[in-house]
Amino acid sequence: MRAFLLSLILACLALPAAAQQRQAYEIDLSGIDAAMVLAGAEDVLLRAGDRELDGLYQVVLDASKSEEESRELCRLFDPSADRSLAGLQRAANALGSQSRARFAAAVLAIGMAGMQNPPQPWDPAAADQVLRRAGVTAMLIHEGFSVGIAATGDDPGSRQARCRSFRQLVDVLQDFELHERAAAARYLMLEGLTRYGGEL
Repeated sequence: MRAFLLSLILACLALPAAAQQRQAYEIDLSGIDAAMVLAGAEDVLLRAGDRELDGLYQVVLDASKSEEESRELCRLFDPSADRSLAGLQRAANALGSQSRARFAAAVLAIGMAGMQNPPQPWDPAAADQVLRRAGVTAMLIHEGFSVGIAATGDDPGSRQARCRSFRQLVDVLQDFELHERAAAARYLMLEGLTRYGGEL
């Protein structure tokens, strides 16, 4: 499940500002140089403020509440998912126009803050604990959460279980403090630069 969040958020860092200006808000990553994105993304993430990072989480939260949009996002959970820029572009453009516009606005806010702010206080161990607490909470509240989050199959049952657990985890995080949600988002994005950046 982390593969989805990491990959999607990492790709969002590459969204061109022009996407926000298009009436249909169609996202086009075809002209993006993945190596260039990877070269500067870590510094941007370490400088972006909590409010900007939480803004992106809020977009994911709202998308996860939609059956149709969450189904499209969850396709990136599949073991054989295409997490290249082209694959991520298809996933992003499968969202509704309002969600695409909000993604573009949230990513633009992160990019602007990341270029203007000094490095922010950062404790990766504390952020990891936030994610662990969220997972434990989801496990206690939702029957089958652990099964879904551990599912690795490519069959319909595994796909549905993974997607259900994703939605449950994102939902649980909304009850955490803003700085905790931001820490979790920053942790996932930084981890994504290392673990999934090569798939772009």
